[in-house]
Amino acid sequence: MASDAVVDNIPDDRDIIVTGNGLPETPATPAYDTQRIDRETILTSSSGRIEDVLSSVAGFQQFRRSDSRSSNPSAQGVTLRSLGGNATSRALMMLDGVPLSDPFFGYIPFSAIVPERLENIRVTRGGGSGPFGSGALAGTIELESADPSELGLVNASALGNNRGETELSGSVAPTVGDGFAVVSGRWDRGKGFYTSPGDQRVPASARAAFDSWSFSGRLVQPLGRDFEIQFRGLAYNDERTLRFDGADSSTEGQDISIRLVGRGSWQVDALAYAQWRNFTNIVISSSTYSKVLDQKDTPSTGLGGKLEIRPPLGEDHILRFGIDYRRSKGDLSEDRYSSYSGALTGRRFAGGKNTDLGLFVENDWTIGRLILTGGIRADRWQIAGGYFLETDENGELLGDNRYLTRSGWDVSYRMGAMLHTGKALTIRAAAYSGLRLPTLNELYRPFTVYPVVTRANADLKNERLHGVDIGLDWQPVSAVTVSLTAFDNKVKNAVANVTLAENLRQRRNLDAIDARGLELGAKVKLGTLSFTSSLSYTDAKVDSSGDAVALDDNRPPQTPRWAGSATLAWAPFKDARLSMTLRHIGRQFEDDQETTILPSATTLDLFAQLPVFGNVSVIARTENLFDEEIVTRNQAGSIDLGVPRTVWLGIRYGF
Repeated sequence: MASDAVVDNIPDDRDIIVTGNGLPETPATPAYDTQRIDRETILTSSSGRIEDVLSSVAGFQQFRRSDSRSSNPSAQGVTLRSLGGNATSRALMMLDGVPLSDPFFGYIPFSAIVPERLENIRVTRGGGSGPFGSGALAGTIELESADPSELGLVNASALGNNRGETELSGSVAPTVGDGFAVVSGRWDRGKGFYTSPGDQRVPASARAAFDSWSFSGRLVQPLGRDFEIQFRGLAYNDERTLRFDGADSSTEGQDISIRLVGRGSWQVDALAYAQWRNFTNIVISSSTYSKVLDQKDTPSTGLGGKLEIRPPLGEDHILRFGIDYRRSKGDLSEDRYSSYSGALTGRRFAGGKNTDLGLFVENDWTIGRLILTGGIRADRWQIAGGYFLETDENGELLGDNRYLTRSGWDVSYRMGAMLHTGKALTIRAAAYSGLRLPTLNELYRPFTVYPVVTRANADLKNERLHGVDIGLDWQPVSAVTVSLTAFDNKVKNAVANVTLAENLRQRRNLDAIDARGLELGAKVKLGTLSFTSSLSYTDAKVDSSGDAVALDDNRPPQTPRWAGSATLAWAPFKDARLSMTLRHIGRQFEDDQETTILPSATTLDLFAQLPVFGNVSVIARTENLFDEEIVTRNQAGSIDLGVPRTVWLGIRYGF
């Protein structure tokens, strides 16, 4: 936890302590497969992107291998443990306790999450959660904002790369009353690189240009001696071009939240938030290079909150119980065009509303060296207001589908045990279940990655996960930590894009995705040298029958068997750091039929920070030093590539 901002000169025997954080983690948190990323690691990413930071956790993945500068935003869903196969998020990602996923699509707005604003990240692999657990199918990723003790009063950075692209960032964090405020912003822009290989480029081929900004503010104030109130606001805009001239996409969002944290004998964490998002996208034909679809407006809103209470039960028990609520509502409007004449041929409208009300209770019980934990939550969910309407170019109605409201209760659980043997060894085990509602995008929005059309499916069922872990953490000496986890997870009713015919797919519920494997982590610190590594092996397969029986025993698309990351860092003196990160992602299938393979890729990234005077440092970063070819998409031979060798140089002030 960051150093607390302590306000003195208060006429009492207790100081007012303002942290800007939520309640502390419970003693049994490490019983689940948890990995932490500290601020120093966050700040030394070679790309300066949060998804790059998270890639140091083996098993973390997006649907595509592209980062948030060169992918379609709707493909930025996150998952863990190879429980992917589609573009939505199967892992719950939160910033200061607020879910981040887009209310309509379920993707994560990575460009709005600035690494230098964060204090730490905690990644829990495996299903189940207390608050907002209905989204934590594959695990939970918790981001915690930094306070002034980490940020300093003023910090700023400016970098440019070998393509003339720029990254500008800054923040101010003054003391306000007995608390603090943080105001920060970031702007990234560039012409990008060609995602198409040289032999596939045509006159209409375009670089993956990007232009994104984000602005955020936090205000934290004490309320008496046991409570503090936290306000947070975020606004962002992100515009990109992918593959062809005119294939432009945009996302924008405005988020606000208020949080009340009580640290007295009865501990309380109360949160409410609202999100307004929008998405646009233009699809260009890969044969005529003209506009065929204009997804011109996809407004959505997300509302939610939680109340968590921890009563005083003595040192051996930490009980928490509460209620949470999430509501996602969205609509889409898009126009279809002839790829030959360019004339308008029709319009489509769709949307709906999903809600989830959750009740949860969990208890940690410490019995000497043994810690037991168990929890249960019940979710009352509803899928309502779904519709799909289509007209021709003159507004004549071609179809008007209104879908029945569906609702129900689902119960999830998680339980674990952790034993400190007293010989530098901790043994842990856990069992859990989880729930995910299909997104509005999966239910109602068809999409095209030309020439492949994927249909929506308003009859999709909820996904359910059941899993078990067993692991150990070994610290033979203070400088060495090793962890090993074996897991077995099954996602029932897994939503996937199922091939129906050539160039035609539909979202369908598979019987299940089975994933079992091993996760290995190691940390070594020897003086000024440190080494951190993470390796995962996952054997995943599809269980399927009926219309999708041909997929049975196939590996889910976009899911590698092997993934690993290793970082060697040297801090020779104060504020200086040199590091290199080796990453490997194994080969994976592009499609559910296992007809096209995305080759494995191994990259080496470099980072250097050297102080020059005062609080000013020179920064040098290199992405993909050896210019490894990273294939991110292969659609019948039409290929997209990931980031080539990119060299950044710039300055930092204050951190």
